[in-house]
Amino acid sequence: MVTENALRGCSFFSSTPETAFAPEDFIADELLMIQMAEKFSREEILPQVEAIDQQEPGLMPALIAKAGELGFCGIDTPEAYGGLGLSKNLAARILEFLSLNGSFSVTIGITSGISQVGVSLFGNEAQKKKYLPLLTSGEQIGAYCLSEPNSGSDALSMSSRAEQKDGKWVINGTKMWISNAQWATQFIVLAKVEDKVTAFIVERDFPGVSIAREEHKMGLKGSSTARVVLENAEVPLENVIWEPGKGHYIAFNALNLGRFKLASMSIGPAREALRCAAAYASDRKQFGKSLVEFELIQKKLAESAARFFAAESMIYRTGALIDTAFDYCKTLDLPEIDANRKAAEEYAIECSACKVFATEAEGFIVDEAIQTYGGYGFTEEFPVARLYRDARVSRIYEGTNEINRIFLADRFLKRVKEGKASVVASGDSFVSELAGAAFAKVGDAPGQAKVGALSDLLMLSYAEQSARLRAARFPRYGAVYDLFLNWANVQAGQAYQQVTGEGVTIPAPRSANLGEIAQAVVRAKGPLD
Repeated sequence: MVTENALRGCSFFSSTPETAFAPEDFIADELLMIQMAEKFSREEILPQVEAIDQQEPGLMPALIAKAGELGFCGIDTPEAYGGLGLSKNLAARILEFLSLNGSFSVTIGITSGISQVGVSLFGNEAQKKKYLPLLTSGEQIGAYCLSEPNSGSDALSMSSRAEQKDGKWVINGTKMWISNAQWATQFIVLAKVEDKVTAFIVERDFPGVSIAREEHKMGLKGSSTARVVLENAEVPLENVIWEPGKGHYIAFNALNLGRFKLASMSIGPAREALRCAAAYASDRKQFGKSLVEFELIQKKLAESAARFFAAESMIYRTGALIDTAFDYCKTLDLPEIDANRKAAEEYAIECSACKVFATEAEGFIVDEAIQTYGGYGFTEEFPVARLYRDARVSRIYEGTNEINRIFLADRFLKRVKEGKASVVASGDSFVSELAGAAFAKVGDAPGQAKVGALSDLLMLSYAEQSARLRAARFPRYGAVYDLFLNWANVQAGQAYQQVTGEGVTIPAPRSANLGEIAQAVVRAKGPLD
C-alpha cells in the first residue's frame, strides 16, 4: 500500500470516508447551478453545433458572453474581481455539464481556467482588478501560451525570450497550439528572461503581437487553435506576473489545476456519449429485439457506466481535497502568493491521476458509443461521430498522458525519499497491495515503461478506493463498483507484472449483472449518478 502525508492529515490513500466527497454531496444551491449549466448546454450550445463547427463569425464570443452573464466564466474566481468566489470543485462540476460539446468546452474551459488562474493566484492587486473582471464577465476571452513548435512536453525548453528595452519588456518567440487564439483579447505568455521562465500578461493589441492561421484539426473544429507570434512584442513592465524567474511555478500550478478541470471536461462528453448510446440501444431494433436486449450491447453500456463512475468518484474527491488545501493554506503565516502556491501544488499527483484516468475513460466510452450505433455511428448524421473526434485530443493536451505517467511515479518516489510518503506491501484492496509491492521492488532508475506501470498502479489504487468509498456510502452503486473492480484488478495485475516480471493471481471476479446495469443506464438516460 502507498501512503502519503498531506495537508491536515489527509492522505493520498486514506480510507477515511470524510476524504471521499462525492457528487451526491453538492448542496441544493450548487445543484441548481449545475442544472443551469446543463440547461445552457442543451438549449444554447447543442442546437448550434453545426454553426459552431463552421466557426460562424461572432458566434463563440457571443456564447461566452451569455455564459458570463450567468456567472459561468468565474465560478471559483474571487468576488472582488467579478467572480462568484465558489469552490473549485463546484467550478469543475459546472464545467463538466458545460462540456457536452467539446469545442465550447475548450473555449470556456481555457477562458475560465488556466487563462485566469495565473493572475488570480499569483498576480498583484492591480493586475487582478484590470484583467480578471473582463474574463469573469465573458466580455473578453483569455488564452494561455506555453507550448512552442519545438517544446511540447518539455515545456521549459522554450525558446521565447524577453528582455527589457526602453522601459518595457520586448518578447520574441512563437507559441503553438494556442486554444482561443482567434478570439482571445488577453494572453498569459511564458518566456525566458536570462534563461529563467517568466510569465507575462500580453494584450492582443500590444505592438508586435499577431495570430497565425487556424490549424486544421481532426476534431474540436469549432474551437480556435492557432499560433501566437511575438515579434518584438512590447509589454509594459508592470505586466510581469509575480516576478521575473518565477514563471515556472505559475505554469506548473496552472497545469495542476488545469488537469483537474480537464478531467471534468472529459467526462462531460463521455456523459453525452453514454446518453446517446443508451437512447439508441433502447430505440434501435434488430432481429425483432431492441439492441439493449443483446448481451454484448449490455456489456458496452455497463462497462462504460463503470468506467464513468470511477472517474467521477476520483475527480470530485480530488476537488474537495484541493478546496480543503486552499482553505487551510489561508490560515498559515505565509504571503498570499506562497500560500496559493502551496495549495495548488499539494494534490498535483491526484490531479494528474484524474486527468489520465478520465481522458482514457472518455476514449473508451466514446468508442463504445460508436460501436453501439454500428454503421450509423460512423456518419456525421449522428452526434457520436463528433464526440468521438473531439475526444481524442484530451489525452494529448495539458501534458500528454505519457508525460503525466512519468510525473505521477517520479513525484511520488521523490516524496518517499523526502520522507513525506511511504510504501508498505499491504493495503485495503488487491490493487493497493500490488501497488505497494511494486514500489517496494522497483529498484533504482527504472525505465519509462516501468515508471508508467507504477503510475498506473497509483492511479488505479486511487480510482478503486474513490469508487469503493462512494459505493459504501451509496449502496445503489454496488453493482457498478463491482464491475469496475473486476476490470481494475486485471489492469493492476498487468502493471505489476510489467514492473516486477513476476506472475500474479487475479482475484475471482465479482458477480455483476450486465443486463441490470445496462437497463439502469437506459432508465437514467446516461451515467448512474
